[in-house]
Amino acid sequence: MTGILIIEQTLNGLQFGLMLFLLAAGLTLVFGIMDMINLAHGSLYMLGAYLMASLAAATGSFLLGLVLAVLATGAIGAVLEFMLLRRLYERDHLSQVLATFALILIANESVRMLWGPQQMMLNAPAALAGPVELLPGMPYPAYRLAVIAVGLVVAAALYLLVTRTRMGMRVRAGASNREMAQAMGVDIRRLFTVVFAIGAMLCAVAGAMLGPLLAVQIGMGEEILILAFVVIVIGGIGSIRGALVGALLVGMADTAGRAFLPILFRAFLPPEYASGIGPGLASIMIYLIMAGVLFWKPQGLFPARG
Repeated sequence: MTGILIIEQTLNGLQFGLMLFLLAAGLTLVFGIMDMINLAHGSLYMLGAYLMASLAAATGSFLLGLVLAVLATGAIGAVLEFMLLRRLYERDHLSQVLATFALILIANESVRMLWGPQQMMLNAPAALAGPVELLPGMPYPAYRLAVIAVGLVVAAALYLLVTRTRMGMRVRAGASNREMAQAMGVDIRRLFTVVFAIGAMLCAVAGAMLGPLLAVQIGMGEEILILAFVVIVIGGIGSIRGALVGALLVGMADTAGRAFLPILFRAFLPPEYASGIGPGLASIMIYLIMAGVLFWKPQGLFPARG
């Protein structure tokens, strides 16, 4: 039973880590290339989940709803960058924080007006609604396996885009030295718009895939945004590889801590105390990992800037 529990929680941690990576990848590129703190990144995750819930219900197809939600969120991200955010690039970080925090409030109230204050239901596809027996006596939700598969495919596609294409070369150059990339002829403004749109699309994938597992509700992007910032601090600003490693570390630590720490504390504490202390310490453990990484490697595990 313990072995099965370990395998289940490892898969849960992998699933959560990969979805965190989708958020952190766009955030780290925006921060690394544009040198911009975008607190509204989580709002795009929320918007992707709401669009997914609406479009999947309207079309009757989970897959078509996913494609349309990702494309729509990417387009909204590009328009947002073109109309507003590019005016913040030359401002200091305090101005960026204040402006993007205002965007969070605007996004939350806009969602409230369009969809109402109640949670929205987003069901997994019928084909993935049941469990799959991975090992004898070990059923595991098929939809969670699909989330892992989508996360791995998107992560591989993003890696190939960044490391094997001309646009990826420009992205890496912009993350390493923006001024030199511009001097070499890279259209930084266009690059910024494309990178922001890709980041918005990655947010939409994460929001859409996590919608059936978590509540689709107003403000759902704020809590996960904090974890995304922790991920990019651990991995290194501007680094896709660092975002992946950091996301998997955070995902595994959070999932394993919430699953196993209460079991550990029940050995010497009453069950009600163990159930409350365990998840709290799991959350603290994430920040202890970040503090340890910053102590030994202040630039993160895989910094893009030398």
